This record gives sequence, C-alpha cells and structure tokens, in this order.
Amino acid sequence: MTRPGLLLLLSWLALPGAFAQTSVPAPVEGDVVVKNFRFQSNEVLPELRLHYRTVGKLERDAQGKAKNAVLVMHGTGGSGAQFLRPDFSERLFRAGGVLDATRYFIVLPDGIGHGKSSKPSDGLRAGFPKYGYRDMVEAQHRLLQELGVNHLRLVMGTSMGGMQTWLWGEQYPHFMDALMPLASLPGPISGRNRVWRRVIIDAIRNDPQWQQGNYKQQPQSLRTAEQMLFLMGSNPVIRQQNMPTLQRSDAVLDAYVADAFKTADANDVLYQLSASQDYDPSPSLEKIRAPLVAINSADDLINPPELQILEREIKRVPNAKAILIPLGPDTVGHGTHTIAKVWEQHLIELLQDSEGGPGR
Repeated sequence: MTRPGLLLLLSWLALPGAFAQTSVPAPVEGDVVVKNFRFQSNEVLPELRLHYRTVGKLERDAQGKAKNAVLVMHGTGGSGAQFLRPDFSERLFRAGGVLDATRYFIVLPDGIGHGKSSKPSDGLRAGFPKYGYRDMVEAQHRLLQELGVNHLRLVMGTSMGGMQTWLWGEQYPHFMDALMPLASLPGPISGRNRVWRRVIIDAIRNDPQWQQGNYKQQPQSLRTAEQMLFLMGSNPVIRQQNMPTLQRSDAVLDAYVADAFKTADANDVLYQLSASQDYDPSPSLEKIRAPLVAINSADDLINPPELQILEREIKRVPNAKAILIPLGPDTVGHGTHTIAKVWEQHLIELLQDSEGGPGR
C-alpha cells in the first residue's frame, strides 16, 4: 500500500484483529545490518539497517538454488507489515492460496527510509543519505543474499514496489522466474504524477518551520502533505459515498490528517517522495527476461489508463502483458493493488506460465 492508500490501512487498523493470522504461519521478523552501504549519491552510511518479515520456509533444489522464494515490496510510506492484513495474506498466503506459506518462502522487506529500516527520523534527519529507487533495489538484493536467497520464484510489488519490480527485472534479469508489478508505469515520474509529489516536497522544503530538517516539532506543512496524499488515494465513487456533504467531507479529511500527523515525520515523507526522482526503467525494458504481468486499475488517479504508457511500453518487454482492472465494486482506486481478490487469478496464471522460468 502506498501513502495515498493509507486511509484504507487506517480503517482496517480500527477493526478488531485487523492483522490476526488465522490460517497463515506467524511471520518471523529480523534485521540485517549492511556495513558501509554506498548510495548512488556516493554518500556512505556506516550501518544500514534493513528490517524484514518472512513467512514460510526456504527450500533449495539439488544444486543449492532457492526454489520457492517470493519477494513482495510495499509502496511509498508503507512497510512489509501491510501485507499481513487479511485482504492480502489470508487471500494469498493461506493454505491452498496461490502463495501458500507452506509451499513458499515469502520475504516482506521494509524499504530504505520506511518502517523499521534506517530512515531520516532515526536521528540523522536531513543528514541522512539521499536515496533513490535503485538504492532501494540494491539494498533488497543485499538483504536477500544475507537471508541465503540466491534466486526468486517471483518478484512482485505495489505502487513504489511495483516500480521497483520493473527495476528488479532489468538489474537482475536472471534472478527471478516471474514478475508482477502492480499500480505502476514503466516510465519516469512525470506529468501530474510529478506535480502532486512536487506540491508535497515544496511545501515541506519552503516551510520556515522545517528549519532545513532540524525542527523540534513537526512543521505544519506536513498537514499539506497528508491532505495531498489523501487526495491521490481511493476513487471518486468511494470518496463521494464516504463524504456526501461539505461537512462530512471536512470531517473525514480532518480525521485522516489528524491520525496521520500522530506518526508521520516530515523528513521521512520528504525523502520517500524525493526517492522517485531516479526512477525510469524505460531505456532498458528489453533487458527483462522473466515473464511479466503488469496490473493497473482503471480508477487509479496516480496511473490513469488514458495515458496509455503501460500499453505502449509493455510491447518492448519480451513475454509480458498488461492487465487493466475496470472500475467495479471491489476496486478502491490506487489501493486496488493490495486487494488481492481483484487480481489473484492473474497471479495464478503467471505462476503457471512461468514454471521452470528463465532463471531455473
């Protein structure tokens, strides 16, 4: 889930047992510390902490190659924990599910700057190295190495994680058997997608209370950031249903911002959105070798289908296809990427079609 989809997460968190695991093995949590991690900016962090959760047990073939590992990457402002909620884990990881945790070893990392991994709010603030998506993919690769994963049955991700899925396919074309990017486009951040990010970035950087990242309390521009994130999430049908009057609209928006303001950090948000500046897989799409299915939803304000970017660029990827989920009662805008029942059949077909894939 992305920050634009955070409202959905907040609503689920309010439900008793929202993260209860009834038929899915309990996740194992841990940290890997990478010494002297060098970022593309040439900055070096002496210790980069990478937090992760795993579900299931790693298996290898006779040659020692991992044969059942699955990497699932979250969106902007999220963490691997979001995939443990019932709409995702109980649908996919349960016994008999397409990613049955008794058959697969599922890795759910917290990306750099997110969750329990190293981030600006840990103490370095604006002194934290400027990271990009390619740094995040490199860090994920290092994490997998530390976990003993030398091959992936599947790489998939939502929103930012979907964008990183494209990069995984290019940077490590023989490391996986299949790829499923959700809610993403294989091109640079541009147009309206760049505008809403710039609104947030500029609001924080130009706020006198930000004090170059050395604020003693959260700057008020964080409220503007959360309002913009709220705007980009969900879809207009759901928004109208939940906010049918001016008064109700203000109440819902104010409640969202107030809840988000309790835990959000301006430097973290600033870094998370700025990280997308290095994203552009379009020059190297032909390098992707694993079968790929890209899934977007028609009501996604961040990746609107009328741009036709996915439909145009997918033709350059060998053995790939694009799926557009139409607006319907189960779609929720950009956050549809985490509603597994909407697209799980396409995942089933991808795993079937990629059995014995290019990396095996």
